[in-house]
Amino acid sequence: MSNSPLTPGVVAGRLPAAVLAENFSDHEAALDAHEARVAADRCYFCHDAPCMTACPTSIDIPLFIRQIATGTPEAAAKTIFSQNILGGMCARVCPTETLCEEVCVREIAEGKPVEIGRLQRFATDTLMAKGVHPFTRAKPTGKKVAVVGAGPAGLACAHRLAMKGHEVVVYDARAKAGGLNEYGIASYKSTNDFAAKEVDWLLQIGGIRIETGKALGRDLGLADLQKTHDAVFLAIGLAGVNALRAPGEDGANVRNAVDFIAELRQQPDKGKLAIGRDVVVIGGGMTAVDAAVQSKLLGAENVTIVYRRGQEKMAASGYEQDHATRAGVRIITHAAPVAVHAGEIELGYTKNGPKGLEMTGETFRLKADQVFKAIGQTLAGAPEGLKIDGGKIAVDGTGQTSVTGIWAGGDCATGGEDLTVTGVKEGRDAAEAIHKALMG
Repeated sequence: MSNSPLTPGVVAGRLPAAVLAENFSDHEAALDAHEARVAADRCYFCHDAPCMTACPTSIDIPLFIRQIATGTPEAAAKTIFSQNILGGMCARVCPTETLCEEVCVREIAEGKPVEIGRLQRFATDTLMAKGVHPFTRAKPTGKKVAVVGAGPAGLACAHRLAMKGHEVVVYDARAKAGGLNEYGIASYKSTNDFAAKEVDWLLQIGGIRIETGKALGRDLGLADLQKTHDAVFLAIGLAGVNALRAPGEDGANVRNAVDFIAELRQQPDKGKLAIGRDVVVIGGGMTAVDAAVQSKLLGAENVTIVYRRGQEKMAASGYEQDHATRAGVRIITHAAPVAVHAGEIELGYTKNGPKGLEMTGETFRLKADQVFKAIGQTLAGAPEGLKIDGGKIAVDGTGQTSVTGIWAGGDCATGGEDLTVTGVKEGRDAAEAIHKALMG
């Protein structure tokens, strides 16, 4: 087994600029006004609304679709934003096929649900295009809250607290606010710098100050934040990346998939991004799919996702798996990395044994001049003094941590799935709990 770096072959500009521009354009066109009315007319406006129950943020979906159907998309947008202030981004990236649209009566009866996600995007985009913020702040309370992390959970928490009249300071380690929405979403899902525009629109509520380049544990101390603020909300995400634990993974052409996706999002000229001819992505979640599909879009000839369990166990939805295969990505299951060699990766077949997943002892190799690791992220440096459960900050149903006055939410905290919409819900609900505690 070799520890040498992979062979050269990772180069930029594999495709012409015009092709790259087309590849990274909006992968699902927005509905126009007529299309939205037609799509809205398919809704039965169910009184028990299974779609609403399936939505993590409990948006009143029948109501907002009826508002679109009656020609008032701005009112529909306010219905959405009242529950999910990042409804614009969620309309673009939410796995609606496994949430609201999966339980739609039209889906069950006809195999084609009401296009809830696209209708949500139509409504939110319509209102945001007017530059109008639908909410106003309450009378100032004199209370000050620190929010650490400017991702979906942090932004949702900050906005709801500002609406309640509190003063909010949001600290983030990166150069730009947005978190997952800015750095972790495939470029073709969020085009035209939408994540940054959404942050600017959200800040119109007032009462929120964002300070970037401030990391917890490096520039900020939890005890100091408690001294200078009336409450603290942690939404620091998962900055650590799991290792392959295979010889050769420290090679020059082995990268973390999250770093690759972030670089893609921040580079306007995709022709400057280097990609291999033969790319292998290790993992089975959305990060793996996003890295694999975008590798193809950059011009990689052969892209393979390798996952250690069966395809039905992949965290990426069936819709996203199908999207990957349609893009030309091959998916190999029941295989795990054994070693990274020069120009190829060695993999071993796996099986389900009495004690769980086992290696069979049989191996094979794939050509690979570039390997991306997408096998999960971890909490990078647990905040001192807080209880940790399963590698995440332990919280109760309101987001309260083991320390009075500190709440947490989003990917860094125990709770639901690691989705943008889940982060929004947890940030919003924690804000309500913080408000109650501060005013009680």
